Amino acid sequence: MKILVINGSPKRDKSDTMHITRAFLDGMNEAKPNEVHIIDIIDKHIEYCQGCFACMHNGGNCIHDDDMRAILEEILESDLLIWSYPLYCYGMPAPLKAMLDRTLPLSSMAMQKVGDRYEHVGQADFSHLRYIMICGCGFPNSKHNFEPAVGQFKNCFPNNLTIITVPESPMFNAPEAAEVTVPRLELVRKAGRQYAETGYIENELLTEICSTMIPDDVYAKIVNEGV
Repeated sequence: MKILVINGSPKRDKSDTMHITRAFLDGMNEAKPNEVHIIDIIDKHIEYCQGCFACMHNGGNCIHDDDMRAILEEILESDLLIWSYPLYCYGMPAPLKAMLDRTLPLSSMAMQKVGDRYEHVGQADFSHLRYIMICGCGFPNSKHNFEPAVGQFKNCFPNNLTIITVPESPMFNAPEAAEVTVPRLELVRKAGRQYAETGYIENELLTEICSTMIPDDVYAKIVNEGV
């Protein structure tokens, strides 16, 4: 399988969330070898979408000549896209949002009704793609934090998607938290193996991965003492 990891964290490989993503990839590769390419979006030259819709009228050619052309080509050549990013203001970091906006050339202006909503008709065939969102946040609770990002991801990629959201993710970069982070990453590794073998993650395992590692109030106290 050809896997493209889109790392939206400005911290690159030091990202808290990338600890989770790497564990997931390790599990996938334990099940079967995969071709993995990781893109650090912060290092790419991606201009902002101007909303001119030129790309949707002329076969997908954007007015900007930047790194996005090559990224779109690689997206279409991949089997699985893993969107790995930390939660910023209840959504994705700005460089990653700019990249998401620039996927507009994959669609045309024409619309079609799919289920109970309208979608743009594609200018390229990406029906083979599967999508995984892996997102970590610095709060101790999942509720009232991840919902906007999850909603956006579901609307952008309504088919073949899997979502992993992990609170308290800064602990993955804290060696002193190994007692709880190592077992959690092992669960993520198990999920990667399961996904590679079956194409999905069991709900019970996913729920355990997305739960807090230590009690909410204990985590908040640790953070506040370090402020």
